[in-house]
Amino acid sequence: MVKIEAIELSKKFKNEWIFKNLNCVFELSQPTAIIGPNGSGKSTFMQVLANIIPANKGKVNYTYKDNNIKEEDIFKKIAFTAPYTELIEELTLKETIAFHIRFKPLINGIYESELINRLELDKHADKQIKFFSSGMKQKLKLGLAFYDSSEILFLDEPSANLDKKTTDWYIEEVQKASLLKTTIISSNEPKEYIFCKNHINILNYKS
Repeated sequence: MVKIEAIELSKKFKNEWIFKNLNCVFELSQPTAIIGPNGSGKSTFMQVLANIIPANKGKVNYTYKDNNIKEEDIFKKIAFTAPYTELIEELTLKETIAFHIRFKPLINGIYESELINRLELDKHADKQIKFFSSGMKQKLKLGLAFYDSSEILFLDEPSANLDKKTTDWYIEEVQKASLLKTTIISSNEPKEYIFCKNHINILNYKS
């Protein structure tokens, strides 16, 4: 089981603290929502936690069975999905999944064709991603995150661009994924994190 511990974590841009002296722990079976209004720093906090951008102060520890995970190995444990993360537009759906699993295999022996079926994108298997709608792209990113072998799930505004049917799909799938992965969701939409018992309001860490 992977545990993430933020210790006195702080980040600023120019002279403004986005968050300061934030202490928290994230563990399996304790999905956590990072909440706050647009522009409050939720996405920045997620990116610092995920080791994508550096903190100005404090640190983030990743441990597995109480053993520290090396910084260069952290990315192997993480699935990070957001509306601003990119897919390779020239690849087809089949090619995108095949490319992804070269780095992170799918869980429980799920095959590429089964994943496509679970995404309900069978008719689009040979279509290039550049011809997908924004909602289809977001669903694909979520599906890869839910079903790959990563042990940590970072979701930033997960239902962005999704219609009601796909949002319902997301709510069902994310709850199943959270039983297997340490799950952290950044959102200002309660429907996206309705199942999360733990909430961190980024506004409480501005000073």
